[in-house]
Amino acid sequence: MSSTSRPDAGAGARATAWVAIGPLDVIPKLGARVVRSEAHGAIAVFRGAGDEVFALLDACPHRQGPLSQGIVFDRRVACPLHGWTINLEDGTAAAPDKGCVRTFPARVEEGQVLLEL
Repeated sequence: MSSTSRPDAGAGARATAWVAIGPLDVIPKLGARVVRSEAHGAIAVFRGAGDEVFALLDACPHRQGPLSQGIVFDRRVACPLHGWTINLEDGTAAAPDKGCVRTFPARVEEGQVLLEL
């Protein structure tokens, strides 16, 4: 695993790191894989139909269901426990449900998935 650090803008900013977590090909299209972070716990990394990647804390805001086991569609994931739909881009629950799950910046570079942690 490799990482690079860059400072965030602003006073009192902390350095963030882009961490390579593996090749894009190991994540199925419209599927997910879980990465464990010492600081953040389980992070679900999703792959969209167009090979875009999204990263969310692997816990639905409703009852902490494992989002990584949900059905991915249209840049959303349906929680496997109670069917809440969560937007992969910003982590918000679709109406009429309310709530939000933490997101993490993710990108693909030279075939590798990187997360900003």
